[in-house]
Amino acid sequence: MSEDKEILIDGVRGLEDKSGTTGRSWPDDPENTATALKEFRYLSEPMSDAEAKRQMSTRSRRGFLVGGMAGLLGIFGWRWMPDETKSALLRRTLEFNERVSQVFYSPKRLAPEFPPSRITAARYNGALGLENEITASDWRLNVAGIGRGSAFTIEQIKAMPRTEMITEFKCIEGWSTIVHWTGVRVSDLVAACGGGSPNDLPRYVAMKTPDEKYYVGWDIEAIMHPQTLLAYEMNGVPLTNEHGAPLRLASPTKYGIKQIKRIGSIEFTNERPRDYWAENGYDWYAGL
Repeated sequence: MSEDKEILIDGVRGLEDKSGTTGRSWPDDPENTATALKEFRYLSEPMSDAEAKRQMSTRSRRGFLVGGMAGLLGIFGWRWMPDETKSALLRRTLEFNERVSQVFYSPKRLAPEFPPSRITAARYNGALGLENEITASDWRLNVAGIGRGSAFTIEQIKAMPRTEMITEFKCIEGWSTIVHWTGVRVSDLVAACGGGSPNDLPRYVAMKTPDEKYYVGWDIEAIMHPQTLLAYEMNGVPLTNEHGAPLRLASPTKYGIKQIKRIGSIEFTNERPRDYWAENGYDWYAGL
């Protein structure tokens, strides 16, 4: 018999000695957790070492077999399940996660910000919507669905209140970096267009690259978060083409798949917008 089993059997004997037989927890021992919590404990009748070992072995084998069978049933059940059913189950799970995230969301809840010493090297990932070259002088940000709407040059964007933040950029693939972003809060852009508070705005925002090859949808609460920026600088220098020049979205409240690069248009709408990766099986909300 191993030392661990000897200790366990000795512990069982100790409990039997304290309780006498099966019954309630031990009122004569105020230090016992079960007594303090007024829990009930039931013990078997006294048994021999051989019987104790037999029961322990039986229960261990039973637990292993039950757990193994449950795992196998889950694996084979998933494999035999029709793709339509799998897709529906995954979609319902993602929708449930979205509802939970929205319950806990608050515009007053800010993501952590970091000192400059924590900034890490920029990492490049994803080129959808960036295939064609574009110059800052040819670029325009078209805004629709609020106030009077407008088309902004990058210089007009830079003339709006400047905001800086050092936050964590999280990729849905599992890696992250600490980035120094500089830009304009989306809420300041909304104010410049004559929009109102989130309660007065449409429920969603649709954003696309100029070539419309990449597109994302956001809920209005997240897009108006004080840490959601239209960024034109990254780590103290203007954005490069691979990082979305001349303007991209940056926010610690969403995964990187939602932080669209080279934004060409922003439309406020009451219809839930299309989202590139949501159409390819990912979470539409993609919030943190």
